[in-house]
Amino acid sequence: MHKLWLVAKHEYLKMVRRRSFWLGTLGVPLLIVVVMAVSIAVAVGGGDGKPLGYVDQAGLLADEIYPPDKGDDFSTMLAFPDEAAARAALENGDIQAFYIVPQDYMQSLQMTLYYWDDPPGEGPRDDFDDFMRANLASNLPGDVRQRVLEGIDLTMRSADGRREAVGGNLINFFMPFVAGMFFVFSVMASAGYLLQAVTDEKENRTVEIIFTSLTPEQIIGGKAVGLISVALSQLLVWVLTVVLGLIIGARFVELLRAIEVPWDFVLVVAVYFLPAYALIAGMMTAIGGMVTDMQQGRQISGVLNMLFVLPFFFTAMAFADPNSPILVALTLFPTTAFVTITLRWGATVIPAWQLILSWLLLVASAVLSVWASARVFRVGMLRYGQRLDFRAAFKVIRGR
Repeated sequence: MHKLWLVAKHEYLKMVRRRSFWLGTLGVPLLIVVVMAVSIAVAVGGGDGKPLGYVDQAGLLADEIYPPDKGDDFSTMLAFPDEAAARAALENGDIQAFYIVPQDYMQSLQMTLYYWDDPPGEGPRDDFDDFMRANLASNLPGDVRQRVLEGIDLTMRSADGRREAVGGNLINFFMPFVAGMFFVFSVMASAGYLLQAVTDEKENRTVEIIFTSLTPEQIIGGKAVGLISVALSQLLVWVLTVVLGLIIGARFVELLRAIEVPWDFVLVVAVYFLPAYALIAGMMTAIGGMVTDMQQGRQISGVLNMLFVLPFFFTAMAFADPNSPILVALTLFPTTAFVTITLRWGATVIPAWQLILSWLLLVASAVLSVWASARVFRVGMLRYGQRLDFRAAFKVIRGR
């Protein structure tokens, strides 16, 4: 066991010292920061912070009533007697845009927004909507007016009541899908590192020296533990970045405040992570033992990777019919199980028997993968310059 941990430590330190690792690890958080910054800019934007003008042809805004809960950053509204006056103010740069509220607004519910170069951002437009709502509700009884100004609280709930999204927030539906994508990319990247490490040691014949003091199981186990630690470190950086982004973004974007952590999904990820990684690691190790160089390994691993990302081709089906027989089959198939679960999680309640059976099949496949890869690794790594074809590999696995 001590030797296994030494191998794991060596592989971990070797990977985290690579420039490509930090580019991949920090590149995703940087992308998240950019996306959050753009979202905040759009949400609070209107860009110049100038007032919004309006021409009230319907006589609905004569009292100029602002929402009672408006903040300090709420846009200022300026009334104009006619369109010509509002247009002149826009041309002079006194306002960023103006609305025309027509006489038949109560029947048509249509308004026209005029702007010069760029339209107001989402924040100012929402402010004018709240301004309109406050004035239209001014003649209602106090409790009714307050309820109208608060808006609706929509809760979308599955038929059995086990899955719901509050406030119509679709982000909670898509969070498992996005988390699954991050998980797959991280695991695939670390599995690729494992393939490269194995093939490099075979090409430079280092493994022949290593075999004098380590067993194939210790080598495979150490490399897998080291690289799974790399994947976890990468995921930790990404998760912390997302959490910080949501905390900061929630101060500016109301939609982000309704996000809830799906702890049941987090538990599923934790349970599936180790066997899913072991399955991939076993396959990549076996490939590394079979091929003669990295180029051959990438060609074969590219085909195998398709088995893991295949469910993404059924994304539309996952949202339209998440309980279709095809998706149920992909849920039970070991290589596609985890990704399919992330696709279905936000759209339906996956039956417990499917989760349990899927996990058991995944664990059994992972154990078989690691056991078989150790046998292929033992034979293939000592065949310098010779490729171990699939027929020979199957014979090795069967002990012939």
